[in-house]
Amino acid sequence: MGCICNEKELTDEQKYKQLKEFIDENKEKKGYLIPMLHMAQGIFGYLPPEVQSFVAREMNVPISMVNGVVTFYSYFKLFPTGRHTITVCLGTACYVRGAKKILEALEEKLGVKIGETTEDERFSMGVQRCLGACGLAPVIMIDKDVYGRISAKKLDKILEQYK
Repeated sequence: MGCICNEKELTDEQKYKQLKEFIDENKEKKGYLIPMLHMAQGIFGYLPPEVQSFVAREMNVPISMVNGVVTFYSYFKLFPTGRHTITVCLGTACYVRGAKKILEALEEKLGVKIGETTEDERFSMGVQRCLGACGLAPVIMIDKDVYGRISAKKLDKILEQYK
C-alpha cells in the first residue's frame, strides 16, 4: 500500500480518526497487526513512536510487539522518506574504486547520514552491499536509475536532475 497521506492534507486528528476506524473494523481478526501497520504507514507516511503506541493501545497489544514487527520488516519506515532514494553501493568492487568517498561527498552535500532524509524531504540516503553493476564501479542508484563510474565531481549534475 502506497502512502495515502498526501491525497489531501489531513490534520493529525483526521489521520488518527481514519486509522482508528480501520482498526475498529478489523482488530478482532487474528494476526492482523501487519495490515494495521501497513494502513498506519499509508496514512502517516511512516511509523513514528506515537503512531506505534496508538496502534498498540487500540489493538490492546504490547508496544514491544508493535515495535518488534516494525523494526523487523524492512517495508516499515521509522522516519519520513524523501521523494527520491539515493542508494550507494558499498560492494567490494565499488568500495575499492572509491564508493566511500562518494558516500562522504553525498553526506556533506546533502547534510544527511545513512538512513536519514534531507530537511526538504527531497532525498533519503541508504547503502547496499551490491547493486550488481560491478563493471561500472563505483555505482549509485537514485530511485530506479543507476549511475556508474561515479566521481564526487559528477554528483552535483546528477542530483540536479531530481528537483
